[in-house]
Amino acid sequence: MHTNPLLDAGDLPRFGAIRPEHVQPAVAAVLADYRARIDALIADPTPRTFANTLLPQEAQENRVERLWSPVSHLHAVADSAALRAVYPGAEEAISDFGIELGQNRDLFVAVKAVADAADFGTLPRAARTLVEHSLRDFRLSGVALEEPARSRFREISNALTRLATEFEEAVLDATQAWTESADATTLAGLPETGLELMRAAARAAGQDGFLVTLTPPSVQAILTHAQNRALRERVYTAYHTRASDQGPHAGEFDNSARIGEILRLRHEAARLLGFANAAEESLATKMAATPARVLDFLHDLARRARPVALREVAALREFARTELGIADLQPWDTGYAAEKLRLKQFALSEEDLKPYFALPAVMDGLLAIVGRVFGVRLRARDGVEVWHPDVRFYDLLDAAGHVFAGCYVDWYARTGKRGGAWMDVCRSRFRHDGIAQIPVAYLTCNFPPPGPHRPSLLTHDEVITLFHEFGHGLHHLLTQIDYPSVAGIDGVEWDAVELPSQFMENFCWQREALALFARHWQTGQVLPDELFARMLAARHFHAGLFLVRQIEFALFDFRLHLEFDPARGARTLELLADVRREVAVITPPAWQRMPHSFTHIFSGGYAAGYYSYLWAELLAADAFARFEENGVFDIATGEAFRESILAVGGSRPALESFREFRGREPQPDALLRSYGLAA
Repeated sequence: MHTNPLLDAGDLPRFGAIRPEHVQPAVAAVLADYRARIDALIADPTPRTFANTLLPQEAQENRVERLWSPVSHLHAVADSAALRAVYPGAEEAISDFGIELGQNRDLFVAVKAVADAADFGTLPRAARTLVEHSLRDFRLSGVALEEPARSRFREISNALTRLATEFEEAVLDATQAWTESADATTLAGLPETGLELMRAAARAAGQDGFLVTLTPPSVQAILTHAQNRALRERVYTAYHTRASDQGPHAGEFDNSARIGEILRLRHEAARLLGFANAAEESLATKMAATPARVLDFLHDLARRARPVALREVAALREFARTELGIADLQPWDTGYAAEKLRLKQFALSEEDLKPYFALPAVMDGLLAIVGRVFGVRLRARDGVEVWHPDVRFYDLLDAAGHVFAGCYVDWYARTGKRGGAWMDVCRSRFRHDGIAQIPVAYLTCNFPPPGPHRPSLLTHDEVITLFHEFGHGLHHLLTQIDYPSVAGIDGVEWDAVELPSQFMENFCWQREALALFARHWQTGQVLPDELFARMLAARHFHAGLFLVRQIEFALFDFRLHLEFDPARGARTLELLADVRREVAVITPPAWQRMPHSFTHIFSGGYAAGYYSYLWAELLAADAFARFEENGVFDIATGEAFRESILAVGGSRPALESFREFRGREPQPDALLRSYGLAA
């Protein structure tokens, strides 16, 4: 076992040495040692303290994270048949062990003794929070259940872990299963960047010409620019029926049964714990305390945003009819028509902006902004083992030049890589018993790769995505909390965890920030004032349409978990249609299967929590308003945000952190103002 790279004690994972055959032996060894140490802890007659009861558990959780983090990351960014063969069993072993710990009553009693001790109130705030969260998580793991409910809860937890993995793999397989060869005539209307993307896809597949795929950059290019309406419809159909009973691969990767089973098991687990449904259970770890508060929040937003969206879609339909000859605007036409309308109204296309957003320059600008606002420096480091040649690693340095954190950045879309963009934890900050582990993050995107003679050129939306994910990264990397379970993003209420990420998006609209990186990749010319003015004027173009779409996702997710009835089953499509009748202004065809690839809620962490994006966006908009008042690069404001929000992580309630930074409660109208809608 000493040769197993997953058990290496080094600062960073040895990605160059990790093989699928290492996974199961490493998991078995670490869990066996963990179990033995917990048995010894329970048997120890020494009076319970935070140091002898909680910190040993943190150390063991840290070992599990160190081994499992690179494995789960490789499963997402460098998938293979060999890894898939061992991944589910190892993941289930970890999940099962987690439930075993969560249901260990002797361990629960030991932790509760720490909470009940006379000196509990003298512990540091982070330590008290760790104890409180631990006791809460025991209850959410079924520690109070009696047989057979205890065993049944454990079975459910393991099954849900397996189903989530299968759901995500089906989406990836369906995404990669569909391609279509094309020629330049078929792709008329696409800019050179889009054509180059599809040439590269064809070359990678060993073909000539162009290859249309379902990677996000390819889909976006077709639906936004392709003049060929039939092609837009084929791409829309293939993309929005992935992993379902419809579309070109109907039934082949179908997630229908998995959706029903996931919802049934989540509901059963919630009932076993004493909750009415999975939505109520979800709120046990969120800011929004009750389902009514979530629904009121979403319905109020819908009431304000939908009239705006209706006006926007009416204008779009009229424009499509009179200017484009599209009498019956369909979902596969909206992106194309919207781009033409934006071009007419604001003389602005995403293609006008792309030359000013070369990825290397954007990354340099992002790092410069982070340095100005938060007083830290990022320095690229070569020689780090990575999973793909395109991946880069950065050290984070403090004002004195000391390395205190690090991050991997994986920018480009490719085969075998899950779609979307995300930040994940590689290493957590941990200080204990001679350990001084620094935090390390993974930052993953799916941008178009560079061409033979040019860098990767981003849309402004992709620039926003990069800043968003880096905001998550900063939350993890700038923590000052020494206990991993309440440091960085861990322990933060899920409906507040998007605050730092959405906060960072705001810099993408500030002239002072753009001046640091928005330069033409060929001429070096700074983004012209008149182009910036047009960009600002178009900022809230179709804001109502975007907002009601997010509300649709959030309401669908929450009601799906809130209203589940075992006697009636999932009713997924029925409930989605009901939500759309209430809030949607563009209704997709009946064969559209959005839920079947909705990985956020079926294989991510957003079950009954997709509303969190909007909830946290309100907090982020209100927080950034202080920067607008004091100056975008105001050092004192940046330091206050770092100390009040980023540094404390999950060591205290998010609302308390927000109040400390803003000096008051969040203002509900901040979200609507950020969209340019009347409050």
